Amino acid sequence: MSKTFSGKQVVKALHRIGFVMDHQKGSHIFLHHLEKGKTVVVPNHKELKKGTLHNILKKVDLTVETLKGLV
Repeated sequence: MSKTFSGKQVVKALHRIGFVMDHQKGSHIFLHHLEKGKTVVVPNHKELKKGTLHNILKKVDLTVETLKGLV
């Protein structure tokens, strides 16, 4: 993966596909998609680790290329 993403960028992209912020606990933002019934936790860090990003994308059925287009 050539580009790194911040937590803020990932939250912005997830908002665009229908996720809404449920709550925040510390630096972790809990997002929920009402129609799909999915919940995902995004750490609000300057740079997300590769494994963390891939787990988030896997949970919401996105690819890195799609995420780049949404950001």
